[in-house]
Amino acid sequence: MAGPSPRFAEWRERVAATRVLVVGDVMLDRYWFGDVDRISPEAPVPVVKVMRSEERPGGAANVARNAAALGAKATLLSVTGADEAGNALERLLAADSVQTSFLRDASIATTVKLRVIGRQQQLLRIDFETAPSHEVLAGKLADFDRLLPDAGIVILSDYGKGGLTHIATMIERARSAGKRVLVDPKGDDWAKYRGATIITPNRGEFRQVAGRWRDEYEMAIKAQALRDELDLEALLVTRSEDGMSLYTAQGADHIPALTREVYDVSGAGDTVIATLGVLMGAGAEIGTAVRIANQAAGLVVGKLGTAVVTPDELR
Repeated sequence: MAGPSPRFAEWRERVAATRVLVVGDVMLDRYWFGDVDRISPEAPVPVVKVMRSEERPGGAANVARNAAALGAKATLLSVTGADEAGNALERLLAADSVQTSFLRDASIATTVKLRVIGRQQQLLRIDFETAPSHEVLAGKLADFDRLLPDAGIVILSDYGKGGLTHIATMIERARSAGKRVLVDPKGDDWAKYRGATIITPNRGEFRQVAGRWRDEYEMAIKAQALRDELDLEALLVTRSEDGMSLYTAQGADHIPALTREVYDVSGAGDTVIATLGVLMGAGAEIGTAVRIANQAAGLVVGKLGTAVVTPDELR
């Protein structure tokens, strides 16, 4: 697909009219920033004197805030605990113009990832998480049916935390309603994603399912076989410094990475699928959407932690 790089500005008005339904596992990303100037006398570990803290929506919540940052109307369906972290997520997402539909499960704790940062380096990450109950997940499916008619496109963000137990049913119902479905996969059981429009694994996730390859030709063979097996319109493999590879019935399309300083790759996949979703929802063909998503990824890896890209940055 030769020619000039597509520009987000050409789609900005249509993106603003796009309604995106994001469903998946949410988490609260907490950051403690501090100074490190000594080693603990109790153990050979650095002592961090915390100077400030930040909270940001993570997981599917980061996908939704990325979609909203690009101007789309984003609705997020998920499960959280009936706790302070769940309240913080609702507050942060409201500030990011994301409409939330949270099922609050009193039997679980909202997933929290706490990162301790010293001298611009991550020193420690602590995770708090429990899987939601079956009863709450059944209610989530009912809410999905309620929200689906207003959605222009559906993004399912699977972080393997148990919130997408009914993902195969969601894909089937969305496709029956004529909606395109994008999936960010997790784990090695991709049969549950059958019938999605496009899935967006990173290189490691794709290798876990397809096995290793010796060259680009063998990778393409594996990708097309998987695309056929899962009845996908497209398969997009994000490959870090090697860019992205898009596989469709028309063949393979390799998009090189944009050369930028890489500061933090966490959350880059969220930005990619959010950008893809809003553009495909706005009517862009997949090749165009992928190229603009690649531009967005090149920007977001230059930021610390889960972050968003704005239309002005994509100019």
